[in-house]
Amino acid sequence: MSNTTTAAYADAHTPLIRNCWYVAGLAEDFTRELKERYLLGDAVVLYRTGDGTPVVMQNRCAHRSFPLSHGRLEGDDVVCLYHGLRYDAQGRCVEAPMIKRAAAHAKLRRYPTAQRGPLVWAWMGDAALADESTIPDTGWLADPRWASRNGYVYVEANYIGLQENLLDLTHFSYLHAGNIGTPEWVDCPFEVTVEGERVHSVRRLDNAAPPMIYAVPMGLTHRERVNRISDSWYVSPAMHVAYATIEDLDAAPGEQRDYHVNILHLVTPETQHTMHYWAFIGHDFRTDDPSIADALRSAALKAFHEDREALEWIDAMNRKEGWPKVEEASFASDRGSLAMRRIIAQLAQAERG
Repeated sequence: MSNTTTAAYADAHTPLIRNCWYVAGLAEDFTRELKERYLLGDAVVLYRTGDGTPVVMQNRCAHRSFPLSHGRLEGDDVVCLYHGLRYDAQGRCVEAPMIKRAAAHAKLRRYPTAQRGPLVWAWMGDAALADESTIPDTGWLADPRWASRNGYVYVEANYIGLQENLLDLTHFSYLHAGNIGTPEWVDCPFEVTVEGERVHSVRRLDNAAPPMIYAVPMGLTHRERVNRISDSWYVSPAMHVAYATIEDLDAAPGEQRDYHVNILHLVTPETQHTMHYWAFIGHDFRTDDPSIADALRSAALKAFHEDREALEWIDAMNRKEGWPKVEEASFASDRGSLAMRRIIAQLAQAERG
């Protein structure tokens, strides 16, 4: 056992990382109606232009801060319903009725955005640094060999806790017992490597009973021996992805042996102590049977809500009592999460200059 030195690791007080691509919403969230959302503490308005381009723009009229999400969309322009200022899709004020002309000094921030499949990403930092080639790859969502479902959870806690939760899987055996967790999972062998600003963790449990989240949809509830591998990546402050494999050791000749499930976690801080949490759960077996996707989604969402509840309890206690009240103990199982926290602390320091 060792103690962490908090100055070296990101925590609930670490400034949010702005120079990063975050999911602003699903593609279906961007319509011809104005929608309000908070991303990294910024009030933004979401909509889609006539040609289908998603827009993420400051939601505060430059005149007297009226929320433009309560205005109206005329063509591709947003009209403030307080004093009638009109803004184009780039955030420029193209009409100010009280002066009967455009107002160049009344400009809103338009955030760089890009749609990739079912996701719309937004760059919340310095627009000059927004490089679409750095948007994380989620191409498997469009691969016809995979069937997937998605879900959303609103979490009233700091996002560092969720990213840590996704890297330390020892909690499965307790917080998610009987679903994702099995008793043997807590201390099975694992490896952690750091590759640049990414953290890679591989956890393997051989010759054990499958967890129910997989056993039920895979039809393996009668099996007592499978190999279970979790190959997971912390990709960025906004994303974690896990690739799960179940190897059926008792499969008869001609029966399926290997089953794969991908879980994509998309984490966008709303504020310092709240977050948007989208997840996609995909599988590559019996993809023509919608009940399989439904079962995986239901079990995963149950676990995500258990995570939410735990993180909210921790965050609420820490805010009331003061964080950290005492120096936290860390163990070998925390190697991945501590590596992630170190990376985010360094990113925050670099942004502060």
